[in-house]
Amino acid sequence: MPKPFNRLPGQALRIGVSGFAVSLLRVSRWFGPKAELLAEQPFSPEGVSALHAHHAIGLALRELLAGQDVQGWPAGFVLADDLARMWQVTPPAQAARLADLEAAAALRFHGLYGEPASGWKIVADWDTQRPFFAAAMPQPLLATLEQVATDHAMAVVEVQPHFVTAWNRWHGALKAGAWFGQVHDNLLTLAVIDSGRLHAVRALPVPRGADQYWLSQTLKREALLAGLEAPQLVQLCGQVPAQLAKPAANADQVSCSVLGAAMPGEEKWSLASVLARGGLAA
Repeated sequence: MPKPFNRLPGQALRIGVSGFAVSLLRVSRWFGPKAELLAEQPFSPEGVSALHAHHAIGLALRELLAGQDVQGWPAGFVLADDLARMWQVTPPAQAARLADLEAAAALRFHGLYGEPASGWKIVADWDTQRPFFAAAMPQPLLATLEQVATDHAMAVVEVQPHFVTAWNRWHGALKAGAWFGQVHDNLLTLAVIDSGRLHAVRALPVPRGADQYWLSQTLKREALLAGLEAPQLVQLCGQVPAQLAKPAANADQVSCSVLGAAMPGEEKWSLASVLARGGLAA
């Protein structure tokens, strides 16, 4: 059984939640390692949808936390992007109230995903003047996370999709005109940026052997779909293949640079553990 541990100032727990595993990290701002893997628990997704995955996730979380001395600790949850939804919302003309923006976000959600937004919690950078970014997380999953935290006397400080943790960590470091992306589990979550603002978020599978040519062609296609000029630079974080992280070989290609560095020993971590680390500085 793991030994109890005392919490020092600046320490907290990070729990990664995916459709196949959950993981527990102890993170610290000031003392010791920035992130320390304590435990992880795989489980079978059983083919359930994101909206109904909370049953299997709840059981896995209870197994993960069994025997762990987490009482009284603040805990943040990081959700795999396929458990959440992210999209852009255009505010309606003459919108003046938050209720107007919430209705527009719910309507856009229904149009994109073909289901009502009533089963999801929507959070956004609400703006009455210009398009804004929104994310939705399943209400049943959030209720499960809250119940597990209550049962183990933890305080939930945040629940965020993986991409949101990366965006919050890095958007202030982006160069003028650059696009941004996160690579995790062979998926590129791409932020299409226009005039310094988030224009769209796209989830794109990264094929085996993807290289600079593939990246450039993909970015040009996404720019064409968005009605924008292709960027000269894309800045990526996460598990970026070495074949992508290169300067442009010629004027027709898009340069790529990598944000951040892996933590010592992270190459041995599982995907679920890397997920829990999302958005943390090395």
